Amino acid sequence: MESGALGDALPDGRLSGSTPFASLSAIDLTVPVQRIGWRTGYRLALLGTDAAVIGGAVLFAYNARFDQSLPYGLRTFAANSLIAAVLGVLWLASLVAFRSSEIRHLGAGNTEYQRVAKATFAAFGLLAVVAVLFNVLPSRVYLLIALPVGLVALLAERFFWRSWLIARRREGLCLTSAFVVGSHLDATRVTHELLKHHHAGYRPAGVAFTDGAFSAAAATVDGTTVPLVDFARLADTVRATHTRAVIVAGELPGGRGQIQDLGWQLENSKTELILVSRLTDVAGPRIHMRPVEGLPMLHVDLPQYAGVNHTIKRGLDIGLAGLAFLLLSPVLALVALAVRIDSPGPVLFRQERIGLAGATFTMFKFRSMVVDAEARLAQLQRANEGSGLLFKMRDDPRITRVGAFIRRYSLDELPQLFNVLNGSMSLIGPRPPLPREVAAYEGRVNRRLLIKPGITGLWQVSGRSNLSWEESVKLDLYYVENWSVTTDFVILAKTVRAVLKKDGAY
Repeated sequence: MESGALGDALPDGRLSGSTPFASLSAIDLTVPVQRIGWRTGYRLALLGTDAAVIGGAVLFAYNARFDQSLPYGLRTFAANSLIAAVLGVLWLASLVAFRSSEIRHLGAGNTEYQRVAKATFAAFGLLAVVAVLFNVLPSRVYLLIALPVGLVALLAERFFWRSWLIARRREGLCLTSAFVVGSHLDATRVTHELLKHHHAGYRPAGVAFTDGAFSAAAATVDGTTVPLVDFARLADTVRATHTRAVIVAGELPGGRGQIQDLGWQLENSKTELILVSRLTDVAGPRIHMRPVEGLPMLHVDLPQYAGVNHTIKRGLDIGLAGLAFLLLSPVLALVALAVRIDSPGPVLFRQERIGLAGATFTMFKFRSMVVDAEARLAQLQRANEGSGLLFKMRDDPRITRVGAFIRRYSLDELPQLFNVLNGSMSLIGPRPPLPREVAAYEGRVNRRLLIKPGITGLWQVSGRSNLSWEESVKLDLYYVENWSVTTDFVILAKTVRAVLKKDGAY
């Protein structure tokens, strides 16, 4: 590759160069200066709402447990009030101590929620220890009310703020400017992912390639112009532009010594150094770092398809599906009545799908198409808007009037709760494939069958019908390899938002 031929760097042409290479002063003008005001404001807002939620939970539990109409003595009133006040202070201090508002964990991943939960349990545990030491025994009923109410309210509050933050990041706000450093291929890959996933919270402010000199001042990645930075002057450029992060993509030519030198050059600055491994499609909880005599050992947990976690998953499926069936019974009845009145044919649509380990099962849905929909499929193949093995059509003439409505809000999927209860499906999992799709699977795509298919999944919360076949497969395989109970709850929460937004529902 010639030094100036940036357009030839990648086969798909995502990266292309433009204009002669500029001086440092020119780069100063093109790299956005990172403002830190939003960071302080956001953390103060979290602190304030955390305090309000904790105060509300403590007062709610206090009023629910202690009948204020009873003539409590002053000593009893003072003891109960003291316990409530100590719990509130400990709870808020625990959230701070566990760094639940650390900027790098806000907007993406489960770390923020996990730290909120850990801080909550730590606060209640510490209160119990203090109570025993000082022989002040708090009411167990009071604690049993305050803990779940407060934890659920805190998680809901954090979810609200996260939604707000992600919305701002989509607008290009509340982002941390970062220089991406690495080989042409690695740096472009990371830049592409940062531009695609705004919720990660980083804005590529520049790219420094380590595998050659480039005579251009800027490059275009996925239609976005990103300045090119001289790797030899990276530390000076970081300080001059007040850039808050340097992301090292893959390995540097000088190995760990060069990374260490870069860290020394960035000392005493407010810049964070981030290392991105070439290990892809592996979720954070499966990765564990263990330093041994200066040797950083990266442990990767292998996927497990049996055991305690899967037993827990099945238990949650039964409990949540049963609860959802009871709560949604009126909706099920109304939809069934509407389908019956709207068009002739059965209320339920039954279709053979492939489940765990390739086993065939009958999947239930509310009928949203005319009764001869399968027979008319061949006539519509030329109008197929899907990709790969999927058939999708935005204005499918086979869909009934009621069918269009229930598809828009995913109400046609509700009978699959029966599939969850009988064990053929899970609430969360890969999309249940048709036999003809499975027959055309090649290579690693068959790994989708290692766990039960789901009513919803990563594909459901990431675009649904707007996804290409390749994107759908990638999301399903990622879930199969990296699923966890925590991830399942996050996907359930995102499913509600995806259904309300109706993105990709047709």
